[in-house]
Amino acid sequence: MNFKKIFLLLALVTLMAMVVACGNNDTASEKNEESTNQIETEQEIQEEKLSGSVVIDGSGTVYPLMARIAEEYMVEVEPNVSVEVSRAGTSAGMKKYVVGETDFSNASREIKEEEIAELEANNIDSKEFKIALDGMTLVINPQNDWATEMTEEEITTMFVTGAIKDNDEVLWSDIRPEWPAEKINFYGPNENHGTYEFFVEVLLQKQDLVNGINLQQEYSTLVNLVSEDKNGIAFFGYGYYANNSDKITAVKVDFGNGPVGPSLDTIAEDGEYGPFTRPVFTNLSIDSAKEKAQVKAFAEYVFGEGAGKFAGETGFAPLPKAELQESLEFVKSIK
Repeated sequence: MNFKKIFLLLALVTLMAMVVACGNNDTASEKNEESTNQIETEQEIQEEKLSGSVVIDGSGTVYPLMARIAEEYMVEVEPNVSVEVSRAGTSAGMKKYVVGETDFSNASREIKEEEIAELEANNIDSKEFKIALDGMTLVINPQNDWATEMTEEEITTMFVTGAIKDNDEVLWSDIRPEWPAEKINFYGPNENHGTYEFFVEVLLQKQDLVNGINLQQEYSTLVNLVSEDKNGIAFFGYGYYANNSDKITAVKVDFGNGPVGPSLDTIAEDGEYGPFTRPVFTNLSIDSAKEKAQVKAFAEYVFGEGAGKFAGETGFAPLPKAELQESLEFVKSIK
């Protein structure tokens, strides 16, 4: 082999070594860049994790549903977010909401004109959403085996002052002669609750409640009172009956086509229990959703999954999926 060929061979080997070295450098550089990008992505994810609190108050009727949604959200979705759900009652909760003390206000009746005016006066942008359907339920003591079925007229009449008697001594036999001549003890939620307002304003058409009715703040108290009183009758949302059906009995109501009991199948605005069906609501502060990422994210969960998933579990009939989807799209559009 002559010197010229040897020289060319050495040059070729040197060139190949340089190419391999450059390739290794490029690979190392790419790996370093990928590692850097991964670290930056992980940092961005950490920065985007939600935290802070969401403050909710209002309806005691809606409370079991919203509390269940909040529980699932904090455990399974955003453990760094604290969703605080209270149950002062619809009207009491609204008093906090209209001055900006809460992010959501649950309600078992529609928002009132004066509440809207207060929100506007305080420059709070708000949106009312339906969240589920509830059935107004009349409950009696399990020992009461005579009033298990009543007509709509009998119920709405017996709860009105002076409609049956001018005094407080309304007897079961005043409703139907064959029933016991024993005094009826009336119970219900107090004026803080939207359930009270719906019952009086819609079902009783704004007539005064019967004299001597025992009104309570806590629904659990009403359940206990009726469960211990053979002559007691109370009204409240279906969920509180469903969760205590071992202690109290739901009255079947005849709206003209035979007695119908409240259930997840009959509670619907156009269903068999329709006359005693009502939507329940949550009101969202648009300002809070704009200013606090955790509020908007929780609102998206409520309408995207929570309300539909947990309505039945907590004693409510779920809204149609299309209606919940419409609410979700509105929340997503908040910027």
